[in-house]
Amino acid sequence: MNALAPVAGIGRSTLAAVASLGRVSIFVAQTLRHIVTPPFYPREFWTAVIAIGWLSLPVVGLTAVFTGAALALQIFDGSARFSAEAVVPQIVAIGMVRELGPVLGSLMVAARVASSIAAEIGTMKVTEQIDALVTLSTNPMKYLTAPRVLAATLTVPLLVAVGDAIGIFGGYLVGTTRLGFNEINYLKNTVNFLEFWDIGSGLVKGAVFGFIIALMGCYYGMNSSRGAQGVGKATKAAVVSASVLILASNYLLTEAFFSS
Repeated sequence: MNALAPVAGIGRSTLAAVASLGRVSIFVAQTLRHIVTPPFYPREFWTAVIAIGWLSLPVVGLTAVFTGAALALQIFDGSARFSAEAVVPQIVAIGMVRELGPVLGSLMVAARVASSIAAEIGTMKVTEQIDALVTLSTNPMKYLTAPRVLAATLTVPLLVAVGDAIGIFGGYLVGTTRLGFNEINYLKNTVNFLEFWDIGSGLVKGAVFGFIIALMGCYYGMNSSRGAQGVGKATKAAVVSASVLILASNYLLTEAFFSS
């Protein structure tokens, strides 16, 4: 019996993982259905847009500007070994719009938004406000989840676009003030090198990441256990899950977009 204990543990873990995947899949399907079917709650949607989009601008902007500046320094130092310093503007631009802008910006939004949503909805569950919504014939998924998921899916790409521009500007500042690049040539090299799909792929990633962020926050908030400890665990799980799924989906999307 003891010899089979590790195998039994693996089996239990596998079944638990499959059950969790099933619950999340059902939650995703329900969320998508509630997004496209009435009734709609525009006030909740616009409140979520402000909370997720507008209030996340400072942290996304600061992350992007320092990322772009550090990237310019790193690329310059690395390319100097091959006498290829001229490629700094192009590499900074493509690195920001394809990868660093969407991924780092979304991770910062996940830390801020997924935790906030999970804590808010978890607290509502603990204080029986969600039960009150059901009593008032209001579907909690439609009232709480659908507006937040839709708002995040639409606003995170805008945050990514702003972060890309700020990150490229950070690289421009370092390139022109510290690395000796000509201002006009730096901008020309940046604009001429980027293609439409470079920017578009980052925006698509932003939409997927925004969906993941809000979905994880709502899922763990809705399924949090009672008490302050349960809300704390739900908040932590929402941030960790959103971050891991962002990194995993980033690889899958990059493979799909650029593998050829």
